[in-house]
Amino acid sequence: MPRGILPTCDQNDPGEPLMRSRRLRIAVAALFSAIMAGPAGAQGRGGIPVPALPDQPWEYQTANANIRVRVLTAGLENPWSLEFLPDASILITERNGRLRHFKDGKLSGPVPGLPAVVADNFISGLHDIKLHPDFARNRLVYWVYNKGEGGAVAAAGGGRGGRGGGGRGGGARTLTVARGVFDGTALTKVEDVIRMEGASTVSRMLFLPDGSLLVSTWGDPGQMAQDKMGLSGKILRYNPDGTIPKDNPFVGKEGYRPEIYTLGHRTPESLVWHEPTKTIWESEMGPNGGDEINVIQAGGNYGWPLVSLGRSYAGPYQPEGFEHEGMIAPVVNFVPSISTTGMTFYTGDRFPAWKGNLFIGGVRFGEIAGTGRIQRIVFNDNMEEIRRETLLEDKRWRIRDIRQGPDGLLYVITDERNGALLRIEPAD
Repeated sequence: MPRGILPTCDQNDPGEPLMRSRRLRIAVAALFSAIMAGPAGAQGRGGIPVPALPDQPWEYQTANANIRVRVLTAGLENPWSLEFLPDASILITERNGRLRHFKDGKLSGPVPGLPAVVADNFISGLHDIKLHPDFARNRLVYWVYNKGEGGAVAAAGGGRGGRGGGGRGGGARTLTVARGVFDGTALTKVEDVIRMEGASTVSRMLFLPDGSLLVSTWGDPGQMAQDKMGLSGKILRYNPDGTIPKDNPFVGKEGYRPEIYTLGHRTPESLVWHEPTKTIWESEMGPNGGDEINVIQAGGNYGWPLVSLGRSYAGPYQPEGFEHEGMIAPVVNFVPSISTTGMTFYTGDRFPAWKGNLFIGGVRFGEIAGTGRIQRIVFNDNMEEIRRETLLEDKRWRIRDIRQGPDGLLYVITDERNGALLRIEPAD
């Protein structure tokens, strides 16, 4: 049997592939949970203790800028995503199922109105958050979360979860996009608008300039990222009300789900729009190595698990090869991996030498815990990588997301039990 290819199921039993896939997902999630929750020496990976949050701002001389980093607030538990409101305040999701509001230098308690979220000791829970493109008029906020099915235990907008947390939820779950009206203090008129059956765990979203919504889904283990009738391991495209756009690339094509925009993804960790080239960029976490950044093309196949530069966690290369006819190669690779997370293109004026650079977070380097960082990637005029610089390497925090604020500064969240919101500003 070729390396990295799972045995096929009995095609005469239509329920068998689904049951095997479900059992496999549960087993792998349980294994990863044990690895991430276990002691530092588990699986021989070791780890480096991370330093505490500083009481005062600190400075770095980087290759092109003298910067100051400031802790704006601590007390976030495994934050996942941040989104700026028109008044420059910030909504922050916590993986355990809470939404927080940072305004006027103060962090709110859990925002009321969020539905129950299934969070575990791996990465299931509450994930991305986005404002509707017409938020100024309709006040609609969208978020993607794991919704409990059947007897799944869920945290109702304030339960604890995440690495090292207690009271975690568990059981069957379905990746779901919900929306609600945010009045500045609470969510109302909350409703689920997209239910991605068979998909779970990590997800990111992006509203495109045409108003449609992209939603990514987790595609590991097995062959589900290549299953054209499944929703796992895909980037899906919807209208804001959850209906399917008629111009999706596989609408009307036999053997494909019409929601699919692209397929062959392992763990999409970020979706961003690059305005100068009018293109969609995606960061994707590989297995043991093989992290990548892709330019997303409608109808494209990005190869997982048939193509990857990554190895399995046991050591052997994961796929049969590094290239495959008809599959789109990444524009940036990370070997060793940084365990890529959120990213942003810098377009502001506060750091002139950084304009056009891509900033991407990482939660660990080379599979060693306690080695999180930010990387700054420089491109030429053809969007080909020419340089990289590492930032905040000495702090080793798990960087979960990074965004440019309306003030032209960079805002970062750290995925720790005592997570923080940081701001990167000029020191001069």
